[in-house]
Amino acid sequence: MALDPITNTTGAANLQAAGISQQDFLKILLTQLTDQDPLKPMDNTQFVAQLAQFSQLEQTQQLSDTVHNSLTTQTASQAVSLLGRTITTNTGLSGLVTAVDFSGATPTLTLNVSGSSSSGIALSSIIGTK
Repeated sequence: MALDPITNTTGAANLQAAGISQQDFLKILLTQLTDQDPLKPMDNTQFVAQLAQFSQLEQTQQLSDTVHNSLTTQTASQAVSLLGRTITTNTGLSGLVTAVDFSGATPTLTLNVSGSSSSGIALSSIIGTK
């Protein structure tokens, strides 16, 4: 049974890379309101539309964070479920999973291969389990 790695495919990273935060939006909005032409004030519908867009953006970011947390939990659970099982990797290495290391960005496995230990095995390298 081949196991595919679980990765974050959400847009939260894009939002953070763009540097968009609630505080930034409010600063821009306040600047818009302060610097607007008194003879041509901002249209209320445009103002409400911008607030609605920002609210949607914030909700999307919260959903993205929730999905990311769920995927992280699922990856950890997947790694732990392999403890005590024999796996085969795409490099031909086959052995019993004896430990899971959570110190990096993604969990890695330690295998007992014919009495010696092999660590740092990524979940994405697993092509079969017994």
